[in-house]
Amino acid sequence: MAFQGSLAELHLPDIIQLVSVSGKTGVFHLSDGGHRGDIWLQEGRIVHAEHEDLWGEDAVYALAIWRSGEFRFEAGTAAPRQTIQKSNTNLLMEAARRLDEWRVLSKKIPSVDLVPEFVILENREGQINLNTMEWLLLSKIDGQLSVRQIAGAAGMGVFDAAKLLYGLVATNLIRLKEKGAAPVVATAPTAASAPSAPASPAAGAAVPPRPAAPPRPAAPPVAPPPPALTQLARLRDECVALLGPVGETVVQKHYMRARGEIERGAGPEAIEEAIQQIARAAGILKGSAVAEAVLRLLKS
Repeated sequence: MAFQGSLAELHLPDIIQLVSVSGKTGVFHLSDGGHRGDIWLQEGRIVHAEHEDLWGEDAVYALAIWRSGEFRFEAGTAAPRQTIQKSNTNLLMEAARRLDEWRVLSKKIPSVDLVPEFVILENREGQINLNTMEWLLLSKIDGQLSVRQIAGAAGMGVFDAAKLLYGLVATNLIRLKEKGAAPVVATAPTAASAPSAPASPAAGAAVPPRPAAPPRPAAPPVAPPPPALTQLARLRDECVALLGPVGETVVQKHYMRARGEIERGAGPEAIEEAIQQIARAAGILKGSAVAEAVLRLLKS
């Protein structure tokens, strides 16, 4: 069973951890639109990575923040060279840290293919204080280059550039747009437009008593979980029993995703998709026999 899937469902640090535990040699092929990347493992240890003009640890960290795209593991392919000396534990801990930080950055920088431009702000007040690296990035902004391209032009990684641009977006110095979008003109708020505070009662005036709070309604009875959630919980426990502690993380991740979909109204297809994903991971961790056993749980 080939190990492949979506990076929207399994994040790269988790994927690599699954394969490295099994001690396999091979290469991960990653793709997202027109972007490509590769990470090589030798007996479970990460030894080399390439992504555009990056290689080694920098390439791993750049690929780790991908939240969309596809991955495929090609077993038995040896690395062309070794550029990574750091242990898997330290490498993946840093990759996971960056992925967590990227979740915050993506609230203002949802895509590195968006184009930064200066905000033309009327009545801008206050002094702008920027550090050397922020000025460097600002010098590359022309309304045409994307975040990814600006990072390359400034000679820094996409992650580091996004961290700096995040602050510039938060202070309304720049905004992000799709390619070809027209510039925006923003107006700074003035005192006249600010909401006024409620008037205080005149001195000596009687203050009306505050109405009593209505009685708190009794809590409604708790409804039993729907049958689909009961079935999902049973399958989760059976999958953990089959895969053992090494597979508990991936089982729990797909359980939580399927549970959320069921609570939003999804049907049995949510459970089937979760089991399919767990079976793929089981094929890497425990072999095809365990993967087939996971799939048979749907028929039990």
